[in-house]
Amino acid sequence: APASASSRAVGPASTERAGLTSAGTVMDGAARSVLSVRGAGPYRIGARLQALQEAGLIGWVAPPQECDVVFTGVTGEWLGVLILGFRAGRLVEVGTATAPPLSPAGASVGTSWSQLEDIYGRRGRLIYNNDGQQAYVVRIGSRVELYTEHPIRGGVGYFQAGLANFVLRNFMGESVC
Repeated sequence: APASASSRAVGPASTERAGLTSAGTVMDGAARSVLSVRGAGPYRIGARLQALQEAGLIGWVAPPQECDVVFTGVTGEWLGVLILGFRAGRLVEVGTATAPPLSPAGASVGTSWSQLEDIYGRRGRLIYNNDGQQAYVVRIGSRVELYTEHPIRGGVGYFQAGLANFVLRNFMGESVC
């Protein structure tokens, strides 16, 4: 059976054939509920906004911000779950305020700071921006997983992953140009 738009990847990491990623991970069932530094489902870091739109995977596009940055919503099984960030037409960030999805290590929105420490150990660390907001960052090469505070209750309220030079700079209030 042909792959549906919601199960096919679009972009540089779209090496999926017969439901397998380049890392050999099966993309059926629970695997679709994983958000990693590679992206989530068909939303792969580096994918072109235009290609995702043509595939019917983008639901809305917010007005552009400085440096050709736009945020979008998605369609299909990820509708209401993911927010995407694009810079110069390329996907640089995938984020969520829901659980699932989970990180490959099992962290998600709702995870406490101490649970993040237990999950990631020395691979991650707490950081603060100039506004005093706390986040937990896990760096994986040139990409990061970033867990930010919930505005009402303790622990993670937003989980995002993508290029470090976008995700971290944005959190720190620095230019993402």
